[in-house]
Amino acid sequence: MGISSLGVGSGILTQDVLDQLRKADESQRITPITLNLANENDKKDSLEVIDASMTNFRDAVNELKNATVFDARKTTVTGSSVSVSASNNSDLQDFTLNVTQLATKRIEESGTFSNASGTAYDPKVDTIVTAGKSGNIQFNVTGMATPLNIAVDDTTTLDDLKKAINDQAGDYAQATIVQTASGEFNLFISSTETGASQEISITDGDSLLKGTELTSGLDVIVGAEGKNATFEFNGQEIIRSSNNITDLITGYDITLEELGSSTVKVEQDRESIEGKIDSFVEKYNSIITELGKQTLSSTDSDARGIFSGESSIKSMKRAIEDMISTVSGDGGTMADYGFEVDRDGKMSIDKSIFNTKLDENPGNVEAFFRGGDFQKDASTTVTITGAFSGFYDIVNGYAKTNGGLDQVKDSISQSISAYEERKLSATERLDAKYEIMKKQYTAYNSLINRFNSSSDIFTQLANANNN
Repeated sequence: MGISSLGVGSGILTQDVLDQLRKADESQRITPITLNLANENDKKDSLEVIDASMTNFRDAVNELKNATVFDARKTTVTGSSVSVSASNNSDLQDFTLNVTQLATKRIEESGTFSNASGTAYDPKVDTIVTAGKSGNIQFNVTGMATPLNIAVDDTTTLDDLKKAINDQAGDYAQATIVQTASGEFNLFISSTETGASQEISITDGDSLLKGTELTSGLDVIVGAEGKNATFEFNGQEIIRSSNNITDLITGYDITLEELGSSTVKVEQDRESIEGKIDSFVEKYNSIITELGKQTLSSTDSDARGIFSGESSIKSMKRAIEDMISTVSGDGGTMADYGFEVDRDGKMSIDKSIFNTKLDENPGNVEAFFRGGDFQKDASTTVTITGAFSGFYDIVNGYAKTNGGLDQVKDSISQSISAYEERKLSATERLDAKYEIMKKQYTAYNSLINRFNSSSDIFTQLANANNN
């Protein structure tokens, strides 16, 4: 029986043998690198989750160290005569507002324009208001720097005049045409501003208009002469030209809505503060849970955290836990303000304790959170560093650009690059090795084929001799 190799089929020096040898080599030289590479990529993915959680936690800490966290204001209005909003850090107080008069706009009505013949007509076309001459009439409203010149000619209609007023003086007045009776039209002009000082006038110095309907015929309509707003602030009468009042108390925006009395309470917006505290607690628990999972030590490979052997990540977890438990000093501890961490590392907040502290001394609570003067007793005030200012420095040290997490990220990236290079190099070496082996197998195959041919000739000669 003959011996064959690659492509001949003896089953000895075949491609399958080469593949099996290659597979054995890869399991020793490539597979460990591949596993290490996969592990580093898993670390990279896990670190992205940690990084996002840490960034969210830093933002929540920053909210509570921010100077404006305790400045938000909440307004409560009992009654419907006013609406009130208060800007950050405005005065805290209770007061009454009794609205006795709303500010109104001035509204004036022209004389009546009609068709003398009594036939129906279109005021946009037929109501010519000029006397056949061209020129300028003057339109003036209180507040305008100079009267407005409106060009007219022998084709100017009442509708043209209305449009000119709206287009050129719309910031000060608005005009509209009203059909007051069959075939009768009047121009109504209202000021955009309110108050008793508002005046509206049309002056025709060159007698360009047909009659006096738009000059001396322009009269304020009943009840719309323009009035100032009057109201009582804690019993004190106040007069303003507008129903929107922003100059009564710094930071207060008051709108008079209707006649009547309302009580207003402006207080610290504790719901806003509590919302930021809830966010801090939530983000703290999120990052601690994530770090606990990723650094967990276990003999069970499925349960073991991918950073169980990473000292930098484990020390970051300890730093976050320690920053809560080690807060102490003149301002007190976190527990004094309602914060508590249980045996499992989860944080909670007792808002009744926190609000009691705010009721007792809101300035001390603010100082504890973000730093400042803390009143220890009636005669002693000390300056303290806010707890959350310290927290931010610690957390930001890890979350900032080129911080601790970025350094871990760089280390992982370098490991990934190194493993990829090692894998590529090892693969190239195996490729070269088995390319040589394939050539050797081919050469052996040719030699074996020649031996097979010689063997067949000798066998045939022997058989012939025996016969």
